[in-house]
Amino acid sequence: MRHIIYSENAPKPIGPYSQAVQAGNTYYFSGQIGLDPKTGNFDSESDVEVQAKRVMSNIGALLTAAGLDWNHVVKTSIFLKDMNDFPKVNAIYGGFFTEGNYPARETVQVSRLPKDALVEISVICVK
Repeated sequence: MRHIIYSENAPKPIGPYSQAVQAGNTYYFSGQIGLDPKTGNFDSESDVEVQAKRVMSNIGALLTAAGLDWNHVVKTSIFLKDMNDFPKVNAIYGGFFTEGNYPARETVQVSRLPKDALVEISVICVK
């Protein structure tokens, strides 16, 4: 069983992909960047904290659309333009999870992200 998850409260896909896909009890969320879903623009093009907050908000909107919450997240992938931003992004990211109930994760620096974003995060959930 495969089901497409869509929310108007998260940015529209900027390519041929779905915001999220449910396959059985597993949910795969496409990487989110810090775009405002209403305008399609960044709230800030240069502030990684502003972008990280928007990324997490966008993921939250998709969780809600799927009938999930942050406790269902079992794996995350964080992509940073600059690994020096790790402490700032990590602090914002950590605030969305209950201590002791953190998902598995990797964080990597990449040379470039879509629309020159500073951070992108994808998640996998299980219900």
